[in-house]
Amino acid sequence: MRADDITDYHLARLLILLSYFGRPGSNGLDGLTKLAKLDFLLRYPSFTDRLLVGRNASWPLGCEPSSDELEAVESRMIRYKYGPWDNRYYPLLGKLVGCGLVETVTGRGRIAIRLTGPGAEIADSLARSDEWYVYAGRSEMLSKRFNLTGNKLKTMIYESLPEAVDLPYWGEI
Repeated sequence: MRADDITDYHLARLLILLSYFGRPGSNGLDGLTKLAKLDFLLRYPSFTDRLLVGRNASWPLGCEPSSDELEAVESRMIRYKYGPWDNRYYPLLGKLVGCGLVETVTGRGRIAIRLTGPGAEIADSLARSDEWYVYAGRSEMLSKRFNLTGNKLKTMIYESLPEAVDLPYWGEI
């Protein structure tokens, strides 16, 4: 896989995730901590599966992780000061802003991120495709079950998934 393909993959996933948390005209997704934790739950269905059981919830029909997904790692994240983090967020968000697909707005004392009209159109088109349908269903589920503050998501991950946060800083998850 070429580096551009990997970048496009991450950009598409973030657009879909933002389509459920930061539609145009909304207050946006409040803060990078929340984005990182939601993206962690989207990328690591084995961890999300355990959190769903704890919340007496389940995956949407057709979006359940396969046995391969439960065993594999979608792509590496890094153990950072506040839990899982991907050092690509800043350049990825910068690219999305530079392309006019997302914008930043002032949230509750932090910067919030939301889609622009063109970003929403692309995200919606991706969500309807066979390749991204499952990510869209999972993102919608996250918006219904895990639409918490970044700090509450961080606390939930720390308490429920210690193996994801008990690594040394900068260690791969």
